[in-house]
Parts: sequence; structure tokens; C-alpha cells
Amino acid sequence: MAKWENVVHLDRMDRKILSFLQEDGRLTNNELADRVNLSPSQCSRRRQKLEEQGIIRGYRALLDHERLGLPLINVISVTLATHNRENARHFADLVVRLPQVLEAHALTGDMDYILKVVTPNLKSLSSFVNDVLLPHKSVQHVKTSVVLETLKDNGILPIEIDAAAGPPNE
Repeated sequence: MAKWENVVHLDRMDRKILSFLQEDGRLTNNELADRVNLSPSQCSRRRQKLEEQGIIRGYRALLDHERLGLPLINVISVTLATHNRENARHFADLVVRLPQVLEAHALTGDMDYILKVVTPNLKSLSSFVNDVLLPHKSVQHVKTSVVLETLKDNGILPIEIDAAAGPPNE
């Protein structure tokens, strides 16, 4: 059961609230209350509780990277030079400081990390790899792929409204 210790058990109404907020985080409390059939005060209390529990981590605008001059999405796999906590920490410290890194994930398997990076062009991608990543003392190998087409990118988690309240049986 250890992997489910941090799972918060949600009822159907909380799941409905989360589902609507994922689709439109700008909903006013009254609009949200109407959609989930609750009074505005009940809806507000539930939303606040979801925020306090850390289920709702925040609200943000989704920006169009192409219209902002960052048309290239790149997936970069990174293998560390040595595998120890200090080296991993050095790499993590680097990644969190780089604004063009949208996502960074530690992995199992052949590569240690995978990064999702935006750049304005191939020249800036080359500079990012050759001048930032490869010279870093924690990095041994980098493999870069340019995304040709994005088929899905909505960031919406699958919330089943009528799902059972708890984690699945193990």
C-alpha cells in the first residue's frame, strides 16, 4: 500500500470540480457551482480544500509557443557521466535554471533524463546542446530529437467522475 499513501480520496463532486477546472481554470466560483450543481459556498469550500490538499497546485495561462517565437519542441535524452547523488543534484540544479526546459524527468533504462525543450530555431538548439548541456560536468551523453508534429498536448489528467473513491486493489 505504500505507493498509495499520498493519494487523496475524492468523492464524485470533487472529481467533477477538478474535471471542469482542468478544462477551464478561469471559471468563476458561481459558474463552477452551476456546472456541478452545488451552492456557490459549498463549491468554494470544496475548491479551497482541494487547493489546500495540494491537488490543485495552481492556475496558469496556456501560451502558444509558436506565436511567441519558439516553434521548435525538442526532446533531449541525457546520460550522466557518473551515477551518484551529487552528480544527479548538479544536473538537477542546472536544469531548473534553464527557462527553455519545459519538462525534465528522471528515467529508468538506457538514459537517465529526458528533457522537453523549446527553441526558436535549430541554431539555438545546437547552442543549447553544445554550449550548455555537453560542457556541464555531470553530463556524459546527449541525444536530441526535434518534434515534427504534436498529436496531443492538453495536460489534462484522466479523472473518472464515477470512479471508485479509493485506489485500485493491489
